[in-house]
Amino acid sequence: MLDYNLPRYLPSAEELPDSDETPVDNELQELIPGLLKAILLILWADRMDWFFGIDMGIYYHPDKPSIVPDGFLSLGVERFYDEELRPSYVLWDENVVPSLALEVVSQTYRKEYTDKLADYEVLGILYYIIYSSRRRRKPRLEVHKLVNGKYELQQGNPVWMPEIGLGIGYERGNYSGVTREWLYWYDAQGKRYLTPEEQVKQESQRALQAQQQALQAQQRVEQLAQRLRELGIDPDNLD
Repeated sequence: MLDYNLPRYLPSAEELPDSDETPVDNELQELIPGLLKAILLILWADRMDWFFGIDMGIYYHPDKPSIVPDGFLSLGVERFYDEELRPSYVLWDENVVPSLALEVVSQTYRKEYTDKLADYEVLGILYYIIYSSRRRRKPRLEVHKLVNGKYELQQGNPVWMPEIGLGIGYERGNYSGVTREWLYWYDAQGKRYLTPEEQVKQESQRALQAQQQALQAQQRVEQLAQRLRELGIDPDNLD
């Protein structure tokens, strides 16, 4: 935890603004982190020690404006406060700096590669991820890892993050009816975790296969019974 030189009396999360009130200017800024959170809600359904915020203010000092990533992940915190949920993420209440912050570059450049990188570095966020599908000559996905207080750009797609137990990368897929390039979570072997829609489809296919196998088994039983009858054996009285 950083030394924020905080004043003696501190406001609660309920007393602070819950965002910077700046509207997103690209739907992808909501959909991309939304997909990542949706996958985690199934992947980590049994875990209650994580929180993924979307367009939520991170407060590090009561007299300074919050930092609002497009998405961020914290480990080792309560997943839910209570039924009202979190209005914002207040560091002096949580006592845990987020492990990951995500910025999706929109048509309006918001200093993701300069000022925000410096802010997250000072804040001590372990991984800072920048994604821009419009980049052509530079990597669309940049994963910066905090090493000795400075960010170092990691190589690869996906990039494995051992401290989090997840990899992150991009590939084409379908989400919300849109086929394009999306960010996904990956395991240590580079295998992509399924989206909720893909998991539902997979389970439906498994259920259909099980039904087909059961039907085939029943047909084999009936065929065997018929063969026994042809041989003069009553299959219902084999005892």
